[in-house]
Amino acid sequence: MSASAADTRLLAVGGLIAMASAVGIGRFIYTPILPPMVESLHLSQGQAGLIASANFLGYLAGALAAAGIPIADPRRWLLAALAASAVTTAMMGWSESMAAFVLVRLVGGIASAFVLVLASTVVLERLTVAGRGELTAIHFSGVGTGIVVSSLLTWALEVSELGWRAMWFGGGVISLLGTIAATMLVPAAGSTTPTRSVQSPASGRGLPLLALAYGLVGFGYVITATFIVAIVRGSAVMQSVEPLVWLVFGVSAVPSVAAWVAAGRRVGILQAFAAASIVEAAGVALSVAWQTLPGLFLSAALLGGTFMGLTALGLMAAQGLSADRRRAFALMTSAFGLGQIVGPLVAGYGHDLTGSFYLPSMVAAAGLLLGAGLVWSIRRG
Repeated sequence: MSASAADTRLLAVGGLIAMASAVGIGRFIYTPILPPMVESLHLSQGQAGLIASANFLGYLAGALAAAGIPIADPRRWLLAALAASAVTTAMMGWSESMAAFVLVRLVGGIASAFVLVLASTVVLERLTVAGRGELTAIHFSGVGTGIVVSSLLTWALEVSELGWRAMWFGGGVISLLGTIAATMLVPAAGSTTPTRSVQSPASGRGLPLLALAYGLVGFGYVITATFIVAIVRGSAVMQSVEPLVWLVFGVSAVPSVAAWVAAGRRVGILQAFAAASIVEAAGVALSVAWQTLPGLFLSAALLGGTFMGLTALGLMAAQGLSADRRRAFALMTSAFGLGQIVGPLVAGYGHDLTGSFYLPSMVAAAGLLLGAGLVWSIRRG
């Protein structure tokens, strides 16, 4: 039996809160905390990239585990992963050494991947069964919402001169409150039925090519998403607007899923994915090619306005190319995670070698354009 309209809306909000807590905050709060953390601890950009890559390695491991472990009760695993994400976020404030930072972010990455895969599986499946697929956008807008919250939180704590440790503690507390809210809003499993694919497979190679393109998206966006605040802080002219750049990123992400999903329904999911990849490539390139206030704000808006849209479009396309939703989501998330592991390492150590994020960012933009071409080939196949 389909859930009531009110129940499905609450379910979508529960998905939003889960994604905001474990991904928007648990994963992305590192970006605004990174500059004060680097300054206080005298970290190199290579070390900063290593910490980021540890989180993304955990993300990859979590995605693979989510696909391979028999999970009888996805909701219980989801709530446990949300709690683990909150705890590891707070633990970063207690950590003292590079080894501890890497380990904690590794575990946090595992937790965030479980949340993304399981929340998307549980929430999207129930919304589809209830005939409320249009509420999918609410679920995915959680990441942008979490980024906005993390931006405002870190901004307020920096103004209060409480330091980078307080930022991690605050993020952990908010994520824990989100876990409690998700527990109330995502009900225990009811009966569900298999859902119809949203798009017929173009060919047997469709899902592998899509996963490769998704991995290129992970590589392409993460360099700018990880280091854009550091890029701004590196310019004396733009330091005063540092918090605003990340806020623009998050605000742009909130409505982006609804916009890109609507575009996908009009022109096709794969076509919209390719278009979003091209727009994101422009945002990545602008972050280093036009380092003025308008250029960086436009870069943040283009990147924020596409990266979660691409996440949603990629998962929607994957469920149309595979009969097993959870495994397809896990494959996509794994490819995305692999791209994210490579990205910060290339950016951090590339910066240490060249003194600039220019070359790594341009390589990332080229990867996004290649991904657009791969998806276009699926559409034509």
